[in-house]
Amino acid sequence: MLNSIPDKGRACLDALRYRAITSAYYWGAVGALLVYDVTRHTTFENVSWWLRELRDHTDPDIIIILIGNKSDLRHLIAVPTEDGKAYAEKESLYFMETSALEATNVDNAFAEVLTQIYHIVSRKAVEAGDDAASSAPPSTGERIKVKDDASTMRKLSCCST
Repeated sequence: MLNSIPDKGRACLDALRYRAITSAYYWGAVGALLVYDVTRHTTFENVSWWLRELRDHTDPDIIIILIGNKSDLRHLIAVPTEDGKAYAEKESLYFMETSALEATNVDNAFAEVLTQIYHIVSRKAVEAGDDAASSAPPSTGERIKVKDDASTMRKLSCCST
């Protein structure tokens, strides 16, 4: 039956399938790397669509870093660094250029996203803790005794001989 669908119908069907999985795919995302190819301007033009897609289907606090990849191909640049920076600033995104070929800034891009996610999650945990502390009754604890047996610890050591 699918073989009888004309090309436009097939594209429409593919779009419907895509829409059906979108919310499941983005659900729970706390960070995103939005990557374009600095040697192909059309990929930069598509960034606004992908950014809208992210913002429509994710938490408003999602950390998004805009990445211009293939920075090693300076002689083929179609999207100047300044354009990427300006767009990122306008949209309140982090920005970085990378070269996957030379492994330039790739680790830094992931580290930056993870660092920013950590800050957001930590802030939310503190805020939630403040709310819980002000409304929860004082808790009663139970004392736990831990037996300190050094000889047992030596026996369990993986490096003992």
